[in-house]
This record gives sequence, structure tokens and C-alpha cells, in this order.
Amino acid sequence: MLKTILRGLTICVIVTALTAYQTPETVQKPTLKTIIVDAGHGGKAIGARGKYSTEKAVCLAIALKLGKLLSQMPGVKVVYTRTTDVFVDNRYRATMANEHKGDLYISIHANSAPPITTRKKVGTKKEVYYTGKGKNRKKKTRIVPRYKVYSSPNPAHGTETYIWAADRTGAKGEYVGERVSEEAEHGEYTPDINDPEFKARSLLWTKKYFDKSLTLATYVESEFQKGGRSSRGVKQRNNEGIWILQATAMPSILVETGFISNRKDEDYLNNTKGQEAIAKHIFQAVKRYKEATGSK
Repeated sequence: MLKTILRGLTICVIVTALTAYQTPETVQKPTLKTIIVDAGHGGKAIGARGKYSTEKAVCLAIALKLGKLLSQMPGVKVVYTRTTDVFVDNRYRATMANEHKGDLYISIHANSAPPITTRKKVGTKKEVYYTGKGKNRKKKTRIVPRYKVYSSPNPAHGTETYIWAADRTGAKGEYVGERVSEEAEHGEYTPDINDPEFKARSLLWTKKYFDKSLTLATYVESEFQKGGRSSRGVKQRNNEGIWILQATAMPSILVETGFISNRKDEDYLNNTKGQEAIAKHIFQAVKRYKEATGSK
């Protein structure tokens, strides 16, 4: 009888401890209420240049069209990092997204590839050189190849969608941990962000964000392919543009909508129908993402 009572008390203590210590999973719920739409560059940050257009202008045009579509989703609020041609620091973009408690971060960009430099042998020429010093110095000639160097357009084209690199998960986890802690404080549970167990759980939640980012990025490239675009796939980014991906406490992607350095892509990026198609492909990907993740 005594053993039964003790066993019952032990179970009660465990249940009480578990309910008192809420995990990030219980604090964070799968929702899709706020989507941050980020038009890359702006103002003095022109970005890549094409033959007749700039990345900053293309990004803004597509971002505004995408935001308009996303705002049609029931219960979804769209927050833009910029709606005009103004400079916005990347750190401010991330801070803005976190302050608005975004559930998704979608950054719009345009890619660029440098011209291809070719060095071709076009013949030979005589070259004068000298040997020795002083009285022993002698003038000589030799035949050397003659080259012509010229540039040609880079054929790189198509779309790419980036997520943050796996080696930056620790940095991402810090921002995720801060957000989970802030949201938990509104309830009865106030976590210690320096607690090793809390840090471990934050990293687990960050891993979920990584998986969700990968899911959305995959859907985006899939939708581009359905629309006839050439897809270069989903990639991890740990250099340019990494800050907005790792410093946003939410699933985040960066979409390279095409190569502005490629004339055909540039024409598509600047065409109203092309911009609308790009926005629609990303919108369809978000709808698929919402269904796949069970977001409310």
C-alpha cells in the first residue's frame, strides 16, 4: 500500500514538473499570420546591374506584387521591409522582422554573373630581350605568342533559392532563443536563456526552422519549374545575404529570381507579366508550405 502511494506521489511530481517547464514547442505554435516580404537593396544599395535595369528596382516591383497576393490569404498580415526606393540596413531588416514576430521571411533578390574573359592566341611576334651585364650585355630576339583578350556575356540564368548555411545554426539559435524566451514570458513560464537545457531546446527549434525553410525553398523552386523557368536548385548561403537569414527568428529564405546579367532573364524580370508570374510562383509555394506544415 505504501509503495502504491509513493509511486502515485512520484508520478504527480513528474507531471507537475513537466507542466511547469514549458518547452519551446508548447510556447511556439505553427502559425502563418505574419509574413515579412523583403525587397533586397534599395536607395544607395543598387545591387546588381543589367544592361538597362538595376536589382533594387526589380526586387521592389516583385516584392510589392508578392505582398499583394499574400495579403489575400485569410488571416495573413504582410509586413514590407521597404515599399519605396530607400536604403534599409540589413540589420534593421532583421530587427524589424523579429519585432513584428514574423512567421516567415521572404527576401527577393536578382542574381548576377560576371562576363567570361577569354584569352585567345592570334599569332606570334618578335620580342627583344637582353642577357649579361656591362660589356657582356647582348641584345637578342625571340618569338613569343600574341594573345587577344575579350569578354563575352555569362550564360548563367535561372532561379536559385537560399536558406542559411547549416554551419550558422548556432547563430540562428541565439535569435530563436531570444524570441522563444520573450513569448514564454507572457505566460507563467519564464525561462533562463543561459540554461543549457533551454539552449539545447532552442537549437532543436532552430532545426525545425531550418527544415521549414528548406521545405519552402524547395516548393519555390518547384513552382518556378512548373512555370517553365530554369531552376538552379536550393542552396545554402553563408556569405552575402546571410545576415537576414540567420538573424531572423523564423523560417527564412532568399529568392534569386533570375540573372539580371543575362539579357533574356533581365527582360523577364523587368516585364510586368514576368514579375507577376514570379510573385505567383512564390505565392503558390507559400500556400503549399502552409498546408504541409499544418500552419493556422
